[in-house]
Amino acid sequence: QVPLVESGGGLVQAGGSLRLSCAASGRAYTMGWFRQAPGKEREFVAAISWSGSTTLYEDSVKGRFTISRGDAENTVYLEMNRLKPEDTAFYYCAAGSFPTRDSSLYDSWGQGTQVIVSS
Repeated sequence: QVPLVESGGGLVQAGGSLRLSCAASGRAYTMGWFRQAPGKEREFVAAISWSGSTTLYEDSVKGRFTISRGDAENTVYLEMNRLKPEDTAFYYCAAGSFPTRDSSLYDSWGQGTQVIVSS
């Protein structure tokens, strides 16, 4: 288990932007972002390899969200632009061994940060 700390959630109007951050303790890991809206299952959003050379995105966020690594190798950002009300959810970062959409393959999870997009 790797301690993960997310930050950056909040309330934003549709069309606006937010940047989520996730800091992991220790070495660089593959990091993923997932989200869970009320009454829905957790879904994959984006992932990035430990080196930053590989990224994956869920289709509905392609072109709007960007996952990147910070100057510190164990920090990952999710830049979210042109936000829509359907992006409203709790967003969780996760650490794993390789980029994948399968949440069961991530070993550690953060507590989540809430994103609310008003229409």
